[in-house]
This record gives sequence, C-alpha cells and structure tokens, in this order.
Amino acid sequence: MSDTTTVARDAYGAREARSAVLYGTVLVALLLGIDALAGQLTLWRALLWSALGALLTLVLLPARITATADRLTARCLWRAHTVRTDLLVSVRCVDGVAHRLVLRDELGGRVEIDPRVLVASPALWRLLDDAARVSAERGLLLCGGTALRRLARQVDGELARAVFQVSGIR
Repeated sequence: MSDTTTVARDAYGAREARSAVLYGTVLVALLLGIDALAGQLTLWRALLWSALGALLTLVLLPARITATADRLTARCLWRAHTVRTDLLVSVRCVDGVAHRLVLRDELGGRVEIDPRVLVASPALWRLLDDAARVSAERGLLLCGGTALRRLARQVDGELARAVFQVSGIR
C-alpha cells in the first residue's frame, strides 16, 4: 500500500463553494435592490435578506473531501464522516435527483459523496481505487465492483479529454 502521509483534496469542492457564495450574494443583492426600488428598504429587511442569503450559501456548500491511502473523509457543515477505504465492504451508486456514491467499511463507517468529485480529482480517485483493490484482495469488498469500474471509465475518459485539450489534439 502507498504512503499514508499522502493527502489528496478535492478540486471540485472549491469551485462549488465559490458558486454557493456567489448565489447567496446575488440573492441578497437582488432582494435589496427590489426593496430599494420599491422604497421599502429598512435595516430589519436588509438584515433579513442578508440572513436568507447566508442560509442559502450554507445549504449549497458542498462537503470537503480529503483522502489518504487508507481513509476518505467528507466534512460537511456540522460533522465529518470517515470511511476506512482499505476495509471497504460496499460501494454503491445511488441514482436519483443527485447521483451519490455510498461507501461503507467493515467498522461501520459510511460516507456519501458526489462521483463528480472523484472524476474531477484524479489524485482522490487514485487513493480510493488503490485502497478498494486492497479491500477486494482481502475478500472484504463483495459489493461494488461494477460501480468502481464504471467510475474508473469516467475518470479515465475525463483524464484523456484533459490530455487531448492540453496537447491541442482536440
């Protein structure tokens, strides 16, 4: 197994966090502008609109994902969820309004992440894939091979597109 001091962070989350702040700010600006044009802007209304914008920002903030050679952690607003990736027993893709990848380990840990995070962050994917292979070799990972192979194809395709784009071939 690789060095446990190697830490990968998701690149996708920073862009999503900026978008969340932008949406909250735009909402506040629009509401303040409408109130100002209608002549109804007061301190209390401005505070209410600012609180509403802050709440929207908090709701839209994505989980911060970090990984080491044997752990994957998703830090949400209130708490962190960690899974031992070298002890995975299940990997499921949950389709619905938002696609989610649900990872479960032998110790009862459970993490839900957006698969786009792994597609956008090859370093995160590499650490997860290496550890999942260790779990499979140990005979622990009985459910999830298909989901991991599908995700591997997505990551490889995205990497190939990036290489072609940088080299000017595409």
